[in-house]
Amino acid sequence: MTTAPDRRTPRTQDALGPLKDREHLAERLLESSSRHSFDPDTELDWDAPPVPGAWYWPPELVSLYDTPLWRRMSEEQRRDLARHEAASLASLGIWFEIILMQLLVRHIYDKPVTSAHVRYALTEIADECRHSKMFARMIRHAGTPAYPVSRLHHNLARVLKTVSTTPGSFACTLLGEEILDHMQRLTFPDERVQPLVRGVTRIHVVEEARHVRYAREELRRQMLTAPRWETHLARVSAGEAARVFSVAFVNPAVYTAVGLDRRTAVAQVRASAHRREVMRAGASRLTEFLDDVGMLRGVGRRLWRSSGLLA
Repeated sequence: MTTAPDRRTPRTQDALGPLKDREHLAERLLESSSRHSFDPDTELDWDAPPVPGAWYWPPELVSLYDTPLWRRMSEEQRRDLARHEAASLASLGIWFEIILMQLLVRHIYDKPVTSAHVRYALTEIADECRHSKMFARMIRHAGTPAYPVSRLHHNLARVLKTVSTTPGSFACTLLGEEILDHMQRLTFPDERVQPLVRGVTRIHVVEEARHVRYAREELRRQMLTAPRWETHLARVSAGEAARVFSVAFVNPAVYTAVGLDRRTAVAQVRASAHRREVMRAGASRLTEFLDDVGMLRGVGRRLWRSSGLLA
């Protein structure tokens, strides 16, 4: 009789799979970047007017979808909520990318400046700069306000990124990239959605695929080589980041903006089985990977469970 492996035991390199050569992987990612990078300022038609009746976000991905409140809303109000939620997610994306850029700069500070690994990190930082500008421009084009995270979460992230270990940084990078990436992969082929939003999500999905691969491979490497105290701190910081991310995912001010009672809307989103499934589906590939590399243990695992992102 074969017993299941104990998830609490340390993973070996064989269990994690062979590590790619860091320089070889970076060279391949640099080559991909040279072939598949975009300038959103010229790639997208920012002067085209919005398509009447088109959504800014797929309705199934709107936080209130299939709740009692959603069923009472008019079609126009639903579309308006989708427009404001798209702006809220773009605002969240900018916040995460600014954090990510700081973490990447810290990561390469002591690395050889002529290495392909550092050159790719700098390439990714340039990508994130373009993405942040693209998201900001999309918010303006949608005619909505920006929706920053709360002051508490803004300052909590300041602490987290200051004390973050290298494996914690890459785990948080994947948290910020993979859940939004899952939703964007559902958005850019959806013909119900505004062409500009589809274009923005297409660019982001193509370029983020490289970022995810870079972060996954580096996190795998770090979890094999980092000292025990560092991996323990990384698990806790990543778990706390997941908890903050799940709370901050949609700014509750979007409900007020479309004439809904904020408390009622937030309560119905929290009670929504559909919304829980959407968020868990978005995080499923990520949490499976994090579990494989040993990130989801102890306090960290409990924090991920409390975030609602871990099934």
